[in-house]
Amino acid sequence: MNDLPTLLLVDDDDTFRGVLKRALAKRGYTVESTDSVENALPLAEVNPPEYAVIDLKMHGASGLVLVQRLHELDPNTRIVMLTGYASIATAVEAIKLGATQYLSKPANADEIVAAFGHQANPDSAFDAQPATVERLEWEHINRVLQEQNGNISATARLLNMHRRTLQRKLNKNPAKK
Repeated sequence: MNDLPTLLLVDDDDTFRGVLKRALAKRGYTVESTDSVENALPLAEVNPPEYAVIDLKMHGASGLVLVQRLHELDPNTRIVMLTGYASIATAVEAIKLGATQYLSKPANADEIVAAFGHQANPDSAFDAQPATVERLEWEHINRVLQEQNGNISATARLLNMHRRTLQRKLNKNPAKK
């Protein structure tokens, strides 16, 4: 009988997922991994994990969908959301849906394990320094995009912006705080 804690790892980057899976296994977790929310849902429903590491943006459904479902299955699941496109809006949403912590990529296994022990509080995740105008624009765009369920055209219309301009802004990394 395996007494190691169970961990579900969901990321669409095969290389990153493989490296992280091995690193977390070395740190004492039984790791089950997959590349999408759609593949992870049946695994989680059969055996809800004690821990989860979920990428925000993947092919198919957003990682936020899985965060919410995992929290519904077991509110004690410690969930770390990873993203290369960090914003305050998505961080707050992830925490509200049940994530324990929200980390920007690249995050290593030690940072992720430390994040499992973090107490979720959307207000404490951010320092008091005012954000730059570029950062505020990035966060506003991502908040509107999230409200439009990822629909680029609808978001562009609401922001009174050309769709290609919006896509170009979304493909840039977020501005530094």
